[in-house]
Amino acid sequence: MFTGIVETTGEVQAVIDDEGGRRMRIGAPFEGLDHGQSISVSGVCLTVEKAADGEWFEVFLAQETLARTFFDDLDGGDRVNLERAMPADGRFDGHIVQGHVDTTAEIVGIEQEGEDWTFTFSLPAAHRDYLVQKGSITVDGISLTVADRRSEEFDVAIIPTTYAETTLSEKSVGDPVHLEVDVVAKYVEQLA
Repeated sequence: MFTGIVETTGEVQAVIDDEGGRRMRIGAPFEGLDHGQSISVSGVCLTVEKAADGEWFEVFLAQETLARTFFDDLDGGDRVNLERAMPADGRFDGHIVQGHVDTTAEIVGIEQEGEDWTFTFSLPAAHRDYLVQKGSITVDGISLTVADRRSEEFDVAIIPTTYAETTLSEKSVGDPVHLEVDVVAKYVEQLA
């Protein structure tokens, strides 16, 4: 489980396609990453296969992951948001994030307002019922609050810290993002 509080960004160092999917090596300053640990890469829960302390780690992307994400378009030099799994005795900031991407969306607007930004994203029809104004949404692994929701798009307000410390500062209109809706909404729907 994750919280959506991005710890750092990392750079994709290598991408290798093989029969079953794709392997990525990502440069990151994390110490103590071990084989089998979960890590959120731009909101996608992946498993560490290998790591060199303080330098890099490698993950495998199965076909299912490639089908649900924009990772089939990632290449060396691209940057990704990173968050290690939350320890059981850790502080819980953000919201409950599973790292199970529901869909991709597109950035349809970016507007700077003083020191803050408003990002507008497309809202895929199959996921519209899960978003509510002032509810939680995970965008590329970042825990955000829905500032406004319309039938086909939604806005989030981005503070300077989030803008500077995540890949949002590198994004442009038309770029894809990963969305994970609030898991509580999915459980409520299942029970209703």
